[in-house]
Amino acid sequence: MKKALIAAALATTILSGCASIPMESTEQSNMAKKFAPPSNENAGLYIYRSGILGSALKKDVWVDDKCIGETAPNVFFYEEVAGNKEHKISTESEFSPNDVLLQTESGKNYFIRQYIKLGVLVGGAGLEVIDEESGKKEVQKLKMAKKGTCSQ
Repeated sequence: MKKALIAAALATTILSGCASIPMESTEQSNMAKKFAPPSNENAGLYIYRSGILGSALKKDVWVDDKCIGETAPNVFFYEEVAGNKEHKISTESEFSPNDVLLQTESGKNYFIRQYIKLGVLVGGAGLEVIDEESGKKEVQKLKMAKKGTCSQ
């Protein structure tokens, strides 16, 4: 039964095609991939989604309840936030948002990976904080999405 559900979810994903979202220019994307220290007393957040699982799904991401945008496979967002403060990063999931609380330091960049997981009706999403070295490697492979559009 479990194999049948996984096969059905995979088939649906493949047949549905990939989600499409507005993208930033190549120049802006490449500038963000230089991983410069954030401005003033801020911290930088790289929020990204890589891989093909759930490629037809768009999932909202918020920082401190502010819409950052919708993710699709192989995209990232960059957002500066106040340093030396705790921030809530959230993503929509099947039944309720999933949150990560992150204590930031001024002048540092942080990497948060959004991942898609199988759900009952639709794929859900989760978030995890990734170490800087791994995060930089992943973000280098991705394109930068435009911020500001959430479905909820």
